Amino acid sequence: MKKVLVVEDEQSIATLLQYNLEQAGYTVYIARDGNTAISMTLSEEPDLLLLDIMLPGMDGMDVCKKLRQEKIHTPILMLTAKGDEFDKVLGLELGADDYLTKPFSPREVLARVKAILRRIELQDSEHVKELETELSNGSLLVHPDRIEAFLDGSPLELTPKEFELLLYLMRHSGKVLHREQLLNAIWNYDYTGDSRIVDVHISHLREKIEPDTKSPVYIKTVRGFGYKFEEVTN
Repeated sequence: MKKVLVVEDEQSIATLLQYNLEQAGYTVYIARDGNTAISMTLSEEPDLLLLDIMLPGMDGMDVCKKLRQEKIHTPILMLTAKGDEFDKVLGLELGADDYLTKPFSPREVLARVKAILRRIELQDSEHVKELETELSNGSLLVHPDRIEAFLDGSPLELTPKEFELLLYLMRHSGKVLHREQLLNAIWNYDYTGDSRIVDVHISHLREKIEPDTKSPVYIKTVRGFGYKFEEVTN
């Protein structure tokens, strides 16, 4: 039985989420603040976090950032009452897997939870099938099994999504990848009309792997289509 940690300080919302998740067959834990969320993630090892942004003390953004810094890759579905697009993009940049804007329906929450957990299961099965020990291209070296990436022998500090994106690009090097394809592969969600999240992550990834971001060597922009990861020889 999958375990879900609901991090929500509003009693009515927490109760509603707990009831519907338990009816769907999940084991549910509740945390009222950010510090408790971190300690319960470590002790209960949930399969997914439903994480509200507005929390007393440490907010949801800081919780997400802290967990990812500690190399805890538990999937996170952000809950936000804010309409500011910047908050949504920032949450995804910090390592959240998806977000929902309040008010939301229980059916929508369950659909997102199932989609995220299904994607994680598929990724795990693909990792087992591929049994890759390393991928290399030019000065880049990636170890999928260890979740490590190096440039010129130095470790790269990548967010979980940046690592997934780099791995996907390297596995499909030489192919033109549409933004919609990258959205579906990395986020497994239809951000219709909002491919900006892809461009943001590509920009951040370029800053970490390209000698000159204005004249990229690895990640080329294919205007009107998307991006292509070039084969580079030393």
